[in-house]
Amino acid sequence: MNLIQYSDSLLSVVPALLAVILAITTRRVLLSLGVGILAGSFLLNNYNPLAALQYLLHQILGLVWADGAINTSNVNMLLFMLLLGGLISLMTATGATKAFAEWGVRRCKDRRSANILTGMMVFAFFIDDFFHSLSVGPICRPVTDRFQISRAKLAYLLDSTAAPVCVITPISSWGAYIIAILGGILVSNDITDTSPISLFVQMIPMNLYAVFTLLMVLVVITFQLDIGPMRKHEERARKGQLWDESKGHPKGLEITTEGEGNGTMIDMVLPILTLTVSSVGFMIMSGADVLTAKGQAFSLIGSLEHTDVGSSLVYAALCSLAVSIVLALRLKLPLKTWLTAAPQGIQAMMPAIIILLFAWTIGTVVSDMQTGQYLASLTKNGLPVELLPALVFLLSCGMSFATGTSWGTFGIMLPLAGDMAIASDVNLLMPMLSAVLAGSVFGDHSSPISSTSILSATGAGSHHMDHVMTQLPYALTVAFGAFLGYLAMGITGSTIMGIAVSSVWFVGCCVYHIRQDKKQQLITAAD
Repeated sequence: MNLIQYSDSLLSVVPALLAVILAITTRRVLLSLGVGILAGSFLLNNYNPLAALQYLLHQILGLVWADGAINTSNVNMLLFMLLLGGLISLMTATGATKAFAEWGVRRCKDRRSANILTGMMVFAFFIDDFFHSLSVGPICRPVTDRFQISRAKLAYLLDSTAAPVCVITPISSWGAYIIAILGGILVSNDITDTSPISLFVQMIPMNLYAVFTLLMVLVVITFQLDIGPMRKHEERARKGQLWDESKGHPKGLEITTEGEGNGTMIDMVLPILTLTVSSVGFMIMSGADVLTAKGQAFSLIGSLEHTDVGSSLVYAALCSLAVSIVLALRLKLPLKTWLTAAPQGIQAMMPAIIILLFAWTIGTVVSDMQTGQYLASLTKNGLPVELLPALVFLLSCGMSFATGTSWGTFGIMLPLAGDMAIASDVNLLMPMLSAVLAGSVFGDHSSPISSTSILSATGAGSHHMDHVMTQLPYALTVAFGAFLGYLAMGITGSTIMGIAVSSVWFVGCCVYHIRQDKKQQLITAAD
């Protein structure tokens, strides 16, 4: 197809911007994504309706079939979601989720401890953000529901512990991908005095958005801090309304609990443990196979750099489902329960899958519109060296927000930031690369068209736009502090000074919001 080039045109941002604006104003995600997709299709094909239709059909087919073969990346992720839906449905039917909820209620004495339980689950599901959101949400939801914690708060806890942990963890799908890109940057610039993994580890404290987002989660849990729209959701939840019922039931991973068996905690713990351990194992094995095919020696990081995340998650889900089935056999469930478990799980996942397909499609359209290249070109105007870390952070925020993908932003901005640092001041290499990682995660967190936001809302059983709008004040607070930190890093050349500036902003904001939250609670109590 002969598509119009928009790499040097402001029009390149139109489809993404249109989708975001509509999502925020109408709160209808599919409509917003659809309009953005159609707008991009017409722009790319010079407003020719037949060519735009042909292009659109080609992109839709490309979601599952590309370059004459199955699009294994997308198909594996869809299979994983369906298998996970079946697994959660079966654990619900056996009574495993009920047993976990009862255990959680016994262990958790109040709302704070229920939130702590949810936050701590990231240490068992750190391997991938999708994996975390879709697994932890349905597992912890019965506990948070019992303590009348809003679905929006649960979605915030899922989203704000998933990507921020993955992006600073070397042994994760994110870490492996980033380390691979860093390796290319080092090779292309003939830097031999450090390794990609060493560079990644040194950058962890400089990833200001990820670090302070995790600290914000800790503050939110400790002080039960509700900022902006989150306060209304929590006030409704305390009255028994866990989501905004005026918008209907949220299209999350909701599975009925009628006819639950007499399962125990083992029916929950063993399948989940199998899922986590086998995910790591299959990721290492798939990467090791690639290393062997290339004639390279085995290494843990090398395996993770070459791993196939999608197929590994599918195999792990199959193993976990098999374990759950074996455990369920001893409970002698009625035939009707067996026949309805799988369809319920699949049906529960369908809304998320449909939204995800739309999100993938607009991601392809935005890529063809060359939105990333256009935004990246904005940095090539002789900017002061001291401002580069902060400006790279802002640009990564905007690119990730507009495209809905942090990984795509990594792929474009990390090499660009590396080249800019080498050409201007090599001492800014790590701050600028860290700024890219931080900005990419913020944009991915905040964007209504981000798959991470979509799946966090799905896992929590929250309305998608409720999750986006309630998380945004927290994200913006941390992001502005990160911007100040990168500004300080560039001006002073000191990482410690950058962290100190961000810390001062963070502490000041937290103290202010805690005081305001307490005042609001007193007013509410008086009323």
